[in-house]
Amino acid sequence: MISIVTCEVLAFCPTMDLTARQISTLERLHKSDFQIVAFPMYANYIGVRRGNCAALLAPVAQGSFKIHGQPAYLVGGNFSVRITQQGRDWFVWKKDKLEVTQARLDEFGAFSTELAELLLLQD
Repeated sequence: MISIVTCEVLAFCPTMDLTARQISTLERLHKSDFQIVAFPMYANYIGVRRGNCAALLAPVAQGSFKIHGQPAYLVGGNFSVRITQQGRDWFVWKKDKLEVTQARLDEFGAFSTELAELLLLQD
């Protein structure tokens, strides 16, 4: 039986040749409320998103994934960078910005930690 995650991945990444272990990892992420998404600017990676946070996953030869770059807080649906401007911290994408608040930091920290833990689990 083909799972919903497998169908999503095939739709987003038709040229990626994923192993059964990698698909199992994506299913585990999906069960933990991570969405499998596509970021058109990053077509060579699989996107995962939960709430306002996202990361790019790169398939690796051992049949697993590694996080490409760093997870990010999304601003307007796009990966942001964190900057300090006039003594305040911001998540910024182009001209859009959101102030870094404790709630946003908590969401980002929980996302990053749980994603890393789920990627380390073996099937």
